[in-house]
Amino acid sequence: MKPVVIFALTLTLGAQQSDQSRFSADVTRVNLLFTVSDRKGRFVNDLLKDDFEILEGKKQQSIVEFTSETNLPLRLAILIDTSNSIRERFKFQQEAATDFINAVLRPRQDKVTVVSFDMSAELVADMTDDTEKLAAAIRGLRPGGGTALYDAIYFACRDKLMQDQPMNKFRRAMVILSDGDDNQSRWTREQALEMAHKADVVIYSISTNRTGLETDGDKILKYFAQETGGLAFFPFKAQDMAQDFSNIASELRHQYSVLFRPEPFVADGLYHAVKVVVKNHKDLVVRARHGYYAPTVN
Repeated sequence: MKPVVIFALTLTLGAQQSDQSRFSADVTRVNLLFTVSDRKGRFVNDLLKDDFEILEGKKQQSIVEFTSETNLPLRLAILIDTSNSIRERFKFQQEAATDFINAVLRPRQDKVTVVSFDMSAELVADMTDDTEKLAAAIRGLRPGGGTALYDAIYFACRDKLMQDQPMNKFRRAMVILSDGDDNQSRWTREQALEMAHKADVVIYSISTNRTGLETDGDKILKYFAQETGGLAFFPFKAQDMAQDFSNIASELRHQYSVLFRPEPFVADGLYHAVKVVVKNHKDLVVRARHGYYAPTVN
């Protein structure tokens, strides 16, 4: 077997990227965060490295590092829809988001950024562990305008969540509060998802749709969550939103983390599908992102 050569290079993601969004990464390793639950939705936390297989195509991959119930620092983005379509639920949405931050953020270890979006995405609180600053930023939001959801996802992933390196030393997650409609973005849905994959971000979404019927926006929120290994929530009442935030906080404390080296390693810039399998436990459910984007080596 030929020796594997580990090397690093600078990746630049898109022509619109700033110097701050260039980063150095070990391009021969892929990090995956995932949760395991039983059929009743209860977290399973006592599995070991040898209980898992990572498959790219049908080929088993070598797990380099494994962590159960990872205590890695959290980098979290909260994206809040401030378009006119969510006006009726807005105050409760602000309160629930603030309570969530207070519950999940560990001072001097975790950091949270808040991004609002209507006609464009706007940074309202940069990465910080200051809960009072975050709460003030959320309370200061006012609804109005269109909806640029995809731009907000793209911006939060590229310009904020990717900044702390190395990638595998942090957990990255995003919580979206929106009805899922988008009528203003420059970036497409697929471009936003690609950037989420490149940033190793798990997306959780909470729908503000009050009709009781599944809308196209709900399908979009579900799509982002499923593709990144997160969950989509559809609270019927505004008060249910607090429980959804509580469920997300609990899940963030029950994640496994694996680092694997793709074999063969192909620097083709393409999307590679992967699957996390629990061996000898067909009754368990794994939620993980479905793949990764390989870099391009020039």
